[in-house]
Amino acid sequence: MANPFNIREKINHGDLDGKYRHNWVEESFDCEDKIGKQIPLAQTKSYLGTSVSPKKNSILMMLVIAGLFIIFLKTFYLQTIKGGFNRQLAEGNRIRLRPIVSERGIIYDRFHKELVENVPNFSLAIIPQDLPRDSQKREEIVNKVVELTGVPKEQITDLLKKYSSYSYASLVIKENLNYESALKLYIRSAELPGISIEKGSKRKYKVDSESVSSTPSFSHLLGYLGKLNDEEAGRLKNDGYLLFDNIGKIGLEKSYELELRGKYGLKKVEVDALGREQNVLAEDPPQAGKNLILTIDIEAQKKLELLTKNMLAVAGRKKAAAIAMDPRDGSILALVSLPAFDNNEFSGGISRQNYDRYIQDQNNPLFNRVIGGTYPSGSTVKLIIAAAGLQEKVITPNTAFLSVGGLQIGDRFFRDWKAGGHGITNVTKAIAWSVNTFFYYTGGGYKDFVGLGVDKIVKYMKFFGISEKTGVDLPGEATGFLPSKDWKYKTKKETWFVGDTYNLSIGQGDLLVTPLQVAVWTAAVANGGRVVQPHLADKLEEPIKHEETALIFGSYDVPVSPENLALVRKGMKECVVYGSCQLMQTLPFTSGGKTGTAQWNAGKENHAWFTSFAPSEQPRIVVTVLVEEGKEGSVTAEPIARDFLQWWGKKYLN
Repeated sequence: MANPFNIREKINHGDLDGKYRHNWVEESFDCEDKIGKQIPLAQTKSYLGTSVSPKKNSILMMLVIAGLFIIFLKTFYLQTIKGGFNRQLAEGNRIRLRPIVSERGIIYDRFHKELVENVPNFSLAIIPQDLPRDSQKREEIVNKVVELTGVPKEQITDLLKKYSSYSYASLVIKENLNYESALKLYIRSAELPGISIEKGSKRKYKVDSESVSSTPSFSHLLGYLGKLNDEEAGRLKNDGYLLFDNIGKIGLEKSYELELRGKYGLKKVEVDALGREQNVLAEDPPQAGKNLILTIDIEAQKKLELLTKNMLAVAGRKKAAAIAMDPRDGSILALVSLPAFDNNEFSGGISRQNYDRYIQDQNNPLFNRVIGGTYPSGSTVKLIIAAAGLQEKVITPNTAFLSVGGLQIGDRFFRDWKAGGHGITNVTKAIAWSVNTFFYYTGGGYKDFVGLGVDKIVKYMKFFGISEKTGVDLPGEATGFLPSKDWKYKTKKETWFVGDTYNLSIGQGDLLVTPLQVAVWTAAVANGGRVVQPHLADKLEEPIKHEETALIFGSYDVPVSPENLALVRKGMKECVVYGSCQLMQTLPFTSGGKTGTAQWNAGKENHAWFTSFAPSEQPRIVVTVLVEEGKEGSVTAEPIARDFLQWWGKKYLN
């Protein structure tokens, strides 16, 4: 056979005729197959034609069509059915809604002197959504934050775990950063995704425990702000409160939380991949909280606290409560509970060490004794017994009893405070000298004389507000306690005896009242029979236009005639003229008073009470003082009231 390469060359040069071309090509290819794979040419043609069968081709086409259909369905599901949700996710990665905290309202005294202010505050926060998804990188950021702030790593990891569902929330790691620290952390946060410096404000109360003119008793009135606890966060989530928001915890900050807080604004911002704000797309500005104007006089508060502190120091006591109130409308001029605390320590978060110091103090400085403390009323309740006896015609202005030092009932002797008694005593003298015997007769009766009885006593005590909250605009008010026949039987499994009625008639036994309740019923006697709702707030002020809205508080009349209450007032005036309140005679204006000594523990000194009003003709102020374990009202409580009224008269009557 000829060399195919030579023939191929000839073909390429056109040296062969056409008739030889076809035969050569077949032969030459046959030879190559034999040389390379030894496959005959005929078999090669058959194999190439049947390598992909029609059946396989159909299956392949069906698979391709099915794949395309699945892709179409998935695309339809993502774009049409889940399109809105996915669009929100995408927008959430790029666009955020961030709250704008409103300016909290300022609290002023009655003469528009500031009692609080808002000061800038910086805090370090972590936003879980903006942290890296990679666990190792996230761990590195947490470690870096621990290094920069000193916050325990466990605290941060616990925070992230606890609030894992709040992906876009700012979880506050550390508060109250000073400006320099905040600036340094802000610069470093550029390399720490998910970490941000939050700017806000905190309350600064203009009274503290170390300044010369300090008035820590203001802390019980004003209260303080604190972080939401878990219960509050869940309950107030739908009311616009943020996860780590502040809220009024006690005092006026709590009572007027909604008015002082204002309304938060909202801004729509565009963020970068690290969650940092790039552009503000839209903004709904916040509405500042309303200012609160009080009935409190800051100078009166300081004076009453100072006088009370001085007396406690002289008497060697620690605990007292005092209140000055206008009997005409219930507006409170000063309200002092001692010992007190510094609410600036609580503003923005108190340290565990300082909090434990307050909690472990046996004198309980966090407790507001004026509204929350309950004590036997002592002889201050005799004002109500006298009014009830006169109204029920059990006694008259001319009724008199012989006081010989007490009454004997069976084997028990109910004594008067003065050995030998006070002789013939009518209602005004009984009030002036606080004669127990007269009120034993009036309340429980003796021999043939029929007294009010426990049921009527309880009824009139309720008329004057005993065992009911006064409605003062401070949280934490106690109701006190008023015993009755049913209560004694259910609780002690004992019947009610006349001796129980005697004790109730002079403010002993199981009767418990708050100092504020005593001030309220003293005011009702002073103003002619109207029980007023005591209050510290007077007006709300719109911060921009300075428009004021007066707050309205209630009152009601007791079913005692003005003539009978005038007789009770006469007894209080006589207490100053010749009775147990003669210390008040040094005042340059007339006044009325009532002392009280309350037994409460056989092993401890009695509580000392004094309640008063002035001027006698047209009362404009009621002052009530309690000194715990102060022995006698005329010795420790009355001097505080007298000295305060002396100061008050110079400022308000001249």
